[in-house]
Amino acid sequence: MADVTGPRDGAGSGLQDGPGSGGAKAGPTGATPAKAGPKQDRSRATRQRLLEAAVACLAEHGWAGSTVAVVAERAGVSRGAAQHHFPTREDLFTAAVEYVAEERSQALRTLPTQDRRSVVAALVDLYTGPLFRAALHLWVAASNEEQLRPRVTELEARVGRESHRIAVELLGADESRPGVRESVQGLLDMARGLGLATLLTDDRARRERVVDQWARLLDEALG
Repeated sequence: MADVTGPRDGAGSGLQDGPGSGGAKAGPTGATPAKAGPKQDRSRATRQRLLEAAVACLAEHGWAGSTVAVVAERAGVSRGAAQHHFPTREDLFTAAVEYVAEERSQALRTLPTQDRRSVVAALVDLYTGPLFRAALHLWVAASNEEQLRPRVTELEARVGRESHRIAVELLGADESRPGVRESVQGLLDMARGLGLATLLTDDRARRERVVDQWARLLDEALG
């Protein structure tokens, strides 16, 4: 659902300290900077609400129905506040999908060691939830929007690399062996296909059978 790094706090919002920004500085004794105050905390909370609202709107209404004004209303902030954090619509939605992608990737990284069947199921879940639906709408929009296309292409490449890396770790796969890399990538491609199918019908029983079969195939392929 690349070495994905979620949007940094303050990205595009004027919150990052720089020369002349008035940010807290270490004193002559080397003391650490003071913690962010209530204003910075509120700004970060507003930014997170905007990101979460953007993903929800994109998943529910698609690109055409997800304007900055709609997202701002859902997040409970003014349009001006939204544009303070994200000057353009493209900034908002690419940051939103990246933010949730990192959240989901982090959840996968913290999974305890499990049998391969559980790992396959967790990876499939990555592609069958609201994030995948939101990302799909963004991909479709990018196919028609020249300004959006390079940003989404780069984001998808990073998300894809990170998903592959996490899958290799969770499955205990040795990619130096012939065919192992292709088997892992095939799993991710299969999961993406199930995600597409879920957009129309949520056939959980069929999905469970596919997960079972892929777990058996991976046991044979990975050893």
